[in-house]
Amino acid sequence: MLTGIEEVDWASLGHAYGPADDVPELLRGLASADPAEREAALDGMYGAVHHQGDVYDSTLACIPFLLELVADPGVRDRGCIVELLTSIGGIELDDEEEMTEHPCDDGEFIPAANYAMAAAAIAAGSDVFLGLVADPDPEVRLAAPCALASLHPEPSLVLTLLRERLTVERDTEVRLALVAAVGQIALRHASLRAETVDWLGWLARAAQDPGLRLAALAQQARCAPGEISDDVVPWVTALLEEIRTTSGSGAGGETLRGAAPTFIGQVRELLEEHAAGRPAPWTEELLRTLHAALDDRVDDRIALILAQLRSPDRWQRSDAIWLCGGLIRVWRGRYEEVVRLVGDQLHDPEPRLREAAASFLERLFELGAPAADALAARLARSSPGPADGSDVGLDDGPGDRPGIGLDGGPVGGPVGGPGGPGAVGRSGRDGALIALARAGDVRAVPLLARALEEDEVRRELLYATDGLGPAAAGLAPLLRRRLARVGLDERLYDRAAPLLHALAAVRGAQALPEVLRILRGAPANRRDRVREAALRTLAAFGPAAREAVPDLRALLADGSAAVSTAAAGALWAVEEDPAEVLPVLERWLRPDLPGADRCAAARVLGGIGPSAVAAAPALRPALGSRDLWVRVRAAAALWRVTGETEEALPVLLAAWEEDRHARVDIAECLAEMGPAASEAQLVLLTELTRRRRHNAREGASGTYDIHLDEKLLTLCRAALARMERGAY
Repeated sequence: MLTGIEEVDWASLGHAYGPADDVPELLRGLASADPAEREAALDGMYGAVHHQGDVYDSTLACIPFLLELVADPGVRDRGCIVELLTSIGGIELDDEEEMTEHPCDDGEFIPAANYAMAAAAIAAGSDVFLGLVADPDPEVRLAAPCALASLHPEPSLVLTLLRERLTVERDTEVRLALVAAVGQIALRHASLRAETVDWLGWLARAAQDPGLRLAALAQQARCAPGEISDDVVPWVTALLEEIRTTSGSGAGGETLRGAAPTFIGQVRELLEEHAAGRPAPWTEELLRTLHAALDDRVDDRIALILAQLRSPDRWQRSDAIWLCGGLIRVWRGRYEEVVRLVGDQLHDPEPRLREAAASFLERLFELGAPAADALAARLARSSPGPADGSDVGLDDGPGDRPGIGLDGGPVGGPVGGPGGPGAVGRSGRDGALIALARAGDVRAVPLLARALEEDEVRRELLYATDGLGPAAAGLAPLLRRRLARVGLDERLYDRAAPLLHALAAVRGAQALPEVLRILRGAPANRRDRVREAALRTLAAFGPAAREAVPDLRALLADGSAAVSTAAAGALWAVEEDPAEVLPVLERWLRPDLPGADRCAAARVLGGIGPSAVAAAPALRPALGSRDLWVRVRAAAALWRVTGETEEALPVLLAAWEEDRHARVDIAECLAEMGPAASEAQLVLLTELTRRRRHNAREGASGTYDIHLDEKLLTLCRAALARMERGAY
């Protein structure tokens, strides 16, 4: 075994962490009789030799030995080695990439030819995978179909083999892997697609196993999304119900214990935990495939999720929540009933289902309103004492309680003592409270007050005060007390910024002494950011912050544009005297300054409005800036200070088309313009007809993405309504 391994000059080859002289030990470890050694070796292969999918010269040198290991029936865990080979050889480059280089973590570049050579080397030895479809080890049989579909140079041969094997295979997950591989071949080889789609359609109707029918339907939809039938929702719903009533209890595999922790082991344990107790865990992936194929058929996808959320099977309901997370993040739609049913899951005895529901609802903001009653009920059950705030001290001074930690993450441990089947821990309670507050429900206020009495507070809770309005004013004393105990050290920004934000949101002007302490005592570390946050809070206090005027005047001359302009904005909010602040703001509009500086000045000028009309000549040159955001901020400010659209509106409409991420700011300005922006009607109407969210990104999302898109829709409607009223 591993003949010739010593003849390779491994030290002259490299991997992610330097010379590859440790690779022979890793290869031998893959063949070890000790499961812990095998796992450590596999972890090393993925961590160094095939780090984050990269293919080094040492990776290429490993391929013959990996193929040899796969062919030896005496080697254990060969399914993992097959998966490793599939990953190494399965990267497909298009024509533009073939002659380029790919960057890796250390700044070096990996020749793109490495990937092509890896694919060719594995394809040349891929006949070894043909015999693995009937291997006695089910893990090997599970990995072989994907390897064949990805790497073997004769797809027709593979397609025939996979279809024949399906008639004798009895392992459910292997059968599903065979069907998935058939779909993969159809996607990769257009000449085989039509016959394969027909075969998948036949299998979706003819197979006795409902799981197999669902797999065939999902792959058929994946290969031919334009041919998905109109009755797909009731069809899939019936299959899920049949799976629920025919599947037995889930069974976990052997779990390695006592070995040194590896990344591979951690991933495996997470997957095992996720599948624990589930009779048919594979349905989740099939449904993901189907949803991806349905794509913009949002109504069908919502209908399918609603059916799952009404299922008696809690695992189907859990899958629905995660699937809906991807749907609502990308597509606009009518989600009221979905949100209400997700809220109902907060009362389920299964903690993972409750946590999934709370996590989903956290990101909905105003769209979470249909679940508000369920959130409030869940919080009432998980919080000790009365829910009216009567047990919470709302004194007006800093108090002597220790502990003002703001760790920025969920805090573990039970809340309120022992709970019944529906009790939730601290992290679940915080998630539900964040969701309730972000939905703008005032029932969150007394619960937020109670949270502020605890030693640790999630920063998201403090930022969630934005939408609660005047009802949250009673939180100011508690916020003040916490701010008074924040140390003026290097962690000041992380600890104080959320409290300052919340005080600004609730207009807690009684905390003026504490805010000034932060402003004056900010250490060198991130001083500008601390001061900027404190100045925004003082601006929110308005005339009530008059005591801060000397500090504000001193900071007008600060060398940081962010601090100087924020000081000008706060001074205007306190005194409303443009004479002192306009020269400062105009200074930061100079064309030779960075775009961020000019944006900061323009934003403050726009906030001042008509009283800043004297600054219009300083704003106009920015309309021609190369920086799109400078143009947008300057155009919006010019409109707000002059009330004239002739110069500003064309700039805003051009930016709308150029950068979709600027649309919220532009729509806000258009809504203010009203009838004066009537030529923007078509742009606004077009936006309202789009199904895809304006800020949707593939494979990525931000906490505020949904909220910002819904805000854009609200502003578009408001702008159109003002235009229509002005037309009569």
